Amino acid sequence: MNKPEISSTTLPASRDDQDLVALTLSGCQEAFEAIMRRNNQRLFRLARSIVNNDSDAEEILQESYIRAYTRLAGFRGDASLSTWLGRIVVNEALGRLRHNRARPVFEPLDTVVEDTTVVPFTRLPKGPEHNVLNADLRQQLEAEIDRLPEAFRTVFMLREVEQLSVQETAQLLDIPPATVKTRCFRARQVLREALSEQAETQGREAFAFLGTRCDRMVSRVMQRLTDSKLLY
Repeated sequence: MNKPEISSTTLPASRDDQDLVALTLSGCQEAFEAIMRRNNQRLFRLARSIVNNDSDAEEILQESYIRAYTRLAGFRGDASLSTWLGRIVVNEALGRLRHNRARPVFEPLDTVVEDTTVVPFTRLPKGPEHNVLNADLRQQLEAEIDRLPEAFRTVFMLREVEQLSVQETAQLLDIPPATVKTRCFRARQVLREALSEQAETQGREAFAFLGTRCDRMVSRVMQRLTDSKLLY
C-alpha cells in the first residue's frame, strides 16, 4: 500500500482534527506530528498539574502519545481530539501516581461554592522593560500553583491557564461541572492570598511548553514509533 507523499511544508495548518487522524492512519507521519504540535502545551500542562514535576510530565506526555498513536483507529470523534488525548494523559498521570503512592489523587470536596464568577487572566505588557519582571512574576506564580492541592491545581490549569470551559473541563476530568466551579474558585482564593494582583495576571504564561521543548517531544515520540515499528 502506497503512503501519501505529504511533507510537513505542504501540510496545511488549517487541517481539522479528523483530517489529521485520517492522514495519520494512512501513513502520513507529518500529520501525527501536527497533532502533537497542536496539543503539546495543553497536554503538558495537564500532566504537570497532576504529577507536579516537569520531567515526569514529559515522560507521561511521551507515553500518552505512543498510546494515542496505537489506538488512533479507535478515535470516533464523539469528543474532540484534544479531549480524547487529554483523557489518555489523565489516565497515564493518575496511573503513575497510584503506582508511586497508595492514596486517592483527587480528594472529594464538600460544599459547592455559588459565587464562582471568574475574571479571565490577561497578559502583562510586552517589551524589554517588562521582561525581567514578567519572568520573576511567572516563576512566583508557577511556584504557588505547584503548592495547590492536586484537585485544585488540575482544574485551575485547565480553566484559567488553558481557558477551557467549565463543561470541557468537567468532561475531560470526568467530574461534575459544579465540582469544576468549586475547585477553580477555591484555587483562585488560595492564589489571591499568596500573590499580588499584578502577579496573578501572568496566568496564561505559566508552564510554557513551546519552541525547542515542543520540537524535542515531537522528535522523541516519532523516534520511538519508528524504533518500535509502530508507524502505519
